Amino acid sequence: MTMHANHQLVLTAIGEDRSGIVGELTQLVSDCNCNIIDSRIAILGNEFTFIMLLAGDMASISRVEHTLPAKGMELGLLTMMKRTASHQQGEYSAGYTLEYEGLDTPGTLSKVTRYFAAQGVNICSLKSDTFEQDDELHMRCELEFNIPVDVDIDNFKVQFEDLSHSLNVDYIFRRIR
Repeated sequence: MTMHANHQLVLTAIGEDRSGIVGELTQLVSDCNCNIIDSRIAILGNEFTFIMLLAGDMASISRVEHTLPAKGMELGLLTMMKRTASHQQGEYSAGYTLEYEGLDTPGTLSKVTRYFAAQGVNICSLKSDTFEQDDELHMRCELEFNIPVDVDIDNFKVQFEDLSHSLNVDYIFRRIR
């Protein structure tokens, strides 16, 4: 990519899961002379979801914005786009993952994510799902996050320990950077 490729676009596509969608969307991006910087795919229920961060010059980004709606309709996809800029990293002391699981209880994920917000910790990625075990529905979640320099990680962990007991979940913290 050249120095002029400083424009970015977040593209989201949702539709019924079937083969070929990724190929069609990535071909459209390529034909518009954009680069895929980051992407995620998930199957949620019977729906395919694809999120991409694209980079390109102004003309390339504009081409995607103008051609995607028609391609989305052709493929039976709900699409959405938003221009953005490069993410600016804050001052972090370390990066971690948190994995937790327990019985599926409404509100658990909300309480965990509100705890993170109250501590000033931004979540970088999150994946959660449910599974059947011993005739009971369980949930599990994995979060990746960075600890800001002004957050005491030991205190963060101690307070999370209290929260995990109240939520009845088992968890593991892992330092990743």
